[in-house]
Amino acid sequence: MKRQVQALFVHFLTATGAVFAMLAMLAAVDEKWDLMFLWLVVAFAVDGIDGPLARRYLVWENAPRFDGVLLDLIIDYLTYVFIPAFALFKSGILPGWTGWVAIIIITYASALYFADTYMKTKDNSFSGFPGCWQMAVIVLFAVEPNFWLILVLVTALSVAMFLPLKFIHPVRTKRWRALSLPITFAWTFFAGWAAWVDFHPESWAHWGLVVTSLYLLFAGIAQQVIPERNA
Repeated sequence: MKRQVQALFVHFLTATGAVFAMLAMLAAVDEKWDLMFLWLVVAFAVDGIDGPLARRYLVWENAPRFDGVLLDLIIDYLTYVFIPAFALFKSGILPGWTGWVAIIIITYASALYFADTYMKTKDNSFSGFPGCWQMAVIVLFAVEPNFWLILVLVTALSVAMFLPLKFIHPVRTKRWRALSLPITFAWTFFAGWAAWVDFHPESWAHWGLVVTSLYLLFAGIAQQVIPERNA
């Protein structure tokens, strides 16, 4: 019974992501982008914790009434895709028709990707860009590049969802995990810091956010290029 209760509480933890998504959306509607991203960072942290707990307590066996995978995907689409896309459009950093193009591409491509039964590789990485738009959008808010560059980046990442490119799962991809996990913690810290100071241009958080994001974006592709020693 104890194991069943523990498994059930893992589902309850996962479900809190929906609450954080609503809080982020309310902040986004009021154009409080710093607060919105803070809630998204909290949701990101919960998403990083509940997976290992779900595997530890075997939720699919001990609490099978709730489908943890489906619950996770629903919340991930809200926090990783829907709300960041809304922020990208509503904030005005993509003016006019470019904003419309971006939100249509992001939401449409991500919906297909989240239903892709081949999204995971044998080593538990992602095949194609895993739709982590909140990670990309917070960097764009911090750096504020030219809107053409933003549009090119959005298009490239959307196409990359369906290319045979590997993107690591910081927790489940064993190769380089000793490095990937601390960098993920660092990314979470820098993202929270950047949002906390309302993306102040002189904040060092921006540089930490960019560096850690580049590693998480390209580590999987680097693993495809660099063979393992024992291979």
